[in-house]
Amino acid sequence: MEVLRLPLSASQKGKLISAGYTSIASLSSASPSHLALELKVSETEALEILKSVSDGSRLQSTSSSFTIVDGAQSAWDMLQEEETSIHITTSCADLDSILGGGISCKEVTEIGGVPGIGKTQLGIQLAVNVQIPYDYGGVGGKAIYIDTEGSFMVERALQIAEACSADMAEYSRLHHKGPQACEVKTMQPKDFLENIYYFRVCSYTEQIALTNYLDKFITEHKDVKVVIIDSITFHFRQDFDDMALRTRILSGMALNLMKLARKFGLAVVVLNQVTTKYADGQFHLALALGDSWSHSSTNRIILHWNGNERYAYIDKSPSLRSASAPYSVTPKGIRTSDSNNKRIKHV
Repeated sequence: MEVLRLPLSASQKGKLISAGYTSIASLSSASPSHLALELKVSETEALEILKSVSDGSRLQSTSSSFTIVDGAQSAWDMLQEEETSIHITTSCADLDSILGGGISCKEVTEIGGVPGIGKTQLGIQLAVNVQIPYDYGGVGGKAIYIDTEGSFMVERALQIAEACSADMAEYSRLHHKGPQACEVKTMQPKDFLENIYYFRVCSYTEQIALTNYLDKFITEHKDVKVVIIDSITFHFRQDFDDMALRTRILSGMALNLMKLARKFGLAVVVLNQVTTKYADGQFHLALALGDSWSHSSTNRIILHWNGNERYAYIDKSPSLRSASAPYSVTPKGIRTSDSNNKRIKHV
């Protein structure tokens, strides 16, 4: 049960969320004095909050007292599920190949890399590609794009949508002939943009609140098949002196995202930045948010430069082998790499 559903004031709920307490479970071991210190309230008010939590916990246990814990699944069913899992194409044949068909639904995929490598470009590409209809080999869904950095460019989204629409028209011309061609509808660029739900997030408390709200939003918009967070990192790299608090908040957020992916059969894509890490006597680049966060996604893809060419490397996955694939960022979006789209060195 979420704290948002407790009979507390808006101020109290806001303070709890800001301190990383998003569920009743997270408050189960909190003492009045410790909670008062963290929320900067009196111990009397902290006691009242904990009483509300205790009452809510009792109601929750009563309502679920006749529910048998579900989730049991045979290994055979799991295998069948994996073999029929849906993927969202990246528009790069080599990248799709090492990913087993594209970005997998029902999983959380983390994509990280240095600035300018194409993380946001790939995020926008996925927000468009998830909408490709079944008749064209796509998922036929909609996208949620959560922008924490202000890096989403609607003009760029339009360019990618126009290219996708043109590709669909060409595919239809080649594969859908006769009466079938009239039945298959090609999406227009406007259609793609209308199917991207955009959220601008300006603080880590807004990010937490939105993550908690997604379950309700997707329940009302069941055709959503991808959630993109660009980036998961931005609001957690500043204004955080308490690393334990940051870890707790991020762990709760990661758990919510995993639940969303499984419950609604959608792909969650979190974009991450890089930082410097000291190891073996030298500094090297690593994805941000530390080692604890590195376990929060199902798949982890690192984008990097190899000479003048962009590469994607599968760093972690329970079902995919480690492999690299080149890709290009073109005016049409993410595409299979070719010699015309390599980085140009300026002298």
